[in-house]
Amino acid sequence: MVSYNSGPSWTFLAPSLLNGMPMILALRISVLMFLGFLTASFSYADINWPRWRGQLENGHSQDANVPTKWDADCLVWKADLPGSGQSSPVIWGDKIFLTSALDKGKERVVLCVARTSGEILWQHSAWKGEPEPVHAMNGWASATCVTDGELVIAFFGRGGIHAYSVEGKPLWSKDLGPFESPWGVAACPILVDNLVIQNCDSDSNAFIIALDKSTGKEVWRTKRSDNRGWSTPIVRNVGDHRELVLNGHEGVRGYDPVSGKELWFCKGFNGRGEPTVTPAGDLLCVVNGLAGDFYTVRPGGAGDVTKTHMAWHTPRKGGRDCPSPIVVGNYIIVCDMGGVATCYDAKDGHIHWKERLAGKYSASPIAANGLVYFINEEGLTRVIEPGPELKIVHENPLPATQDEIFRSSFAVSNGQLFIRSTTILYCVGAKQ
Repeated sequence: MVSYNSGPSWTFLAPSLLNGMPMILALRISVLMFLGFLTASFSYADINWPRWRGQLENGHSQDANVPTKWDADCLVWKADLPGSGQSSPVIWGDKIFLTSALDKGKERVVLCVARTSGEILWQHSAWKGEPEPVHAMNGWASATCVTDGELVIAFFGRGGIHAYSVEGKPLWSKDLGPFESPWGVAACPILVDNLVIQNCDSDSNAFIIALDKSTGKEVWRTKRSDNRGWSTPIVRNVGDHRELVLNGHEGVRGYDPVSGKELWFCKGFNGRGEPTVTPAGDLLCVVNGLAGDFYTVRPGGAGDVTKTHMAWHTPRKGGRDCPSPIVVGNYIIVCDMGGVATCYDAKDGHIHWKERLAGKYSASPIAANGLVYFINEEGLTRVIEPGPELKIVHENPLPATQDEIFRSSFAVSNGQLFIRSTTILYCVGAKQ
């Protein structure tokens, strides 16, 4: 049995209003009201999950019908995927887009899966060649795609960046360099207006680049001193302008998304910088990657804003951080890779609680209807209600095999959760 948070109730038309109406007129009105209900219930925000961390860039879903409890009997479908990958699903309408690597990285592919059945609708080989070295926890297909319902963009580091139509027609490809490092890549492309923006951090020649989404032509390129980064940018409205905000090895930086000009820099504490910056109201939450102070930054400003725009910082000792923070109301929860979850107060950073969750954690969490979803590498999801004390609402397993690893984040669409292991895509929720 699948359990949900209670969603909104709807009244189509009061029976008293139908009294005295001709039957045909009453039927037509009821149908129109029902269609209005469908439009209200299944909006853009409910159906589409178009990029890393969702349409709001913070891991939050606006879907009122996200399941909170499930087991093996609640699977709508599971689909075997070719090769191996760690990119998270993105969704537009009835299409899911993923990447995978075949033959130990010698071939990189882009996949389109039917949301309602798990059937592979199309599969395209984007690149073949000699694979670059990667970390044992990484792979050759870790960057999540981005889509606007017309284009799908996939990034593979040395394997280049590639654009397809949602029907699978190749549109353009671009080589972005050798990406010399022993770590591999995982930063996801994003779409800003007519630009595809890609973080290309590497041990040498690190940069961030913007390409014309229709042609792949380079629009701007900005050198970065940050290296060994795997983070994905977010875009925030700040006063009368927008800022592209990106975590990195040295700290967090703000850029002009139109020109690529660096606007400001806030120095971090202990390197790596792969967790994605997470907005919390007017602040930006930043976790370093290695053990170092957790901090928040006010966007805006110019130059080095470390002393003027760092709102607060608080010691974060212990394990390695890969998952991004998640913010619900006045609570910020961060879980390190060893399963130690800490709940901070968003106003000043003081700790409400610090508890160990069983398992290892690489995937960034999501939030829906006031609850937070953490999945460990074995495929067990813990649903947590944020508050002054740890409250685990449900623990939900999947029928995974021992060779599956769950390092991808959830995608949400139309009351269903889509969960990807290295080799299998699962759909959990109500059957449609």
